[in-house]
Amino acid sequence: MKSAIKMLLIGASVAFVMPAVAATADAQTTYDAAKNSAAADFKIASARCDGMAGNSKDICVAEAKAARIKVEADAHAQFKGTVSARSSARKDIANANYDVDKAKCENQGGNQKDVCIKQAKATMAAAKADATADKKVMDARTDARDDKQTANYKVALEKCDELSGVSKNTCIDSAKKKYGQ
Repeated sequence: MKSAIKMLLIGASVAFVMPAVAATADAQTTYDAAKNSAAADFKIASARCDGMAGNSKDICVAEAKAARIKVEADAHAQFKGTVSARSSARKDIANANYDVDKAKCENQGGNQKDVCIKQAKATMAAAKADATADKKVMDARTDARDDKQTANYKVALEKCDELSGVSKNTCIDSAKKKYGQ
C-alpha cells in the first residue's frame, strides 16, 4: 500500500507540473499512442500473469490493470488539459490502486485481512478526497484570478474616463487588450 500512496503522490505532483496540452492533432496522436502503448503493455503483463495461480495471479492481473488505467487516465487528462479531467484521472487511478491493495489483502486472514481492507479503503478515500479538494482549489484560484482581472479592468476604464476623443478610445482599447475583455 505504501507504493500505492507513493504513486498517488507522484501522480499528483506531476499533474500540477504538467503543462496543459490543447486538443490538437498532435495531442490526439500522443493520446492515441499512449492508449495503444497501455493496451500493449497490459497484454504483456497479462501474459506474465497466465503462468501464475491463485492470489498471486489475482494480484498480478490487478497490477497490470492498474498500470494500464494509470497510463490511459494520465493520457486522457493531458489530452483534455482540464482540472476536471485531471481530477477524474486521479480518482480512476485511486480505484485501480484500491483493487490492487484489495487483492493483496486476500493473502491475509482474520482481523489482519479486515484491517488491510479498511486501510485500502482509507487510502482510496483519501486519494479521492485529495483529487476533489485540488479541483476545488484550482477552480477557486481561477475564479479569483478572473475576479481580479475584472476589477483591474474596471479601474483601467475609470482612468480612461478622464480622457476624451481618440486618446480615450486608445485607452479603452488598451485596457481591453491588457485585461482580456
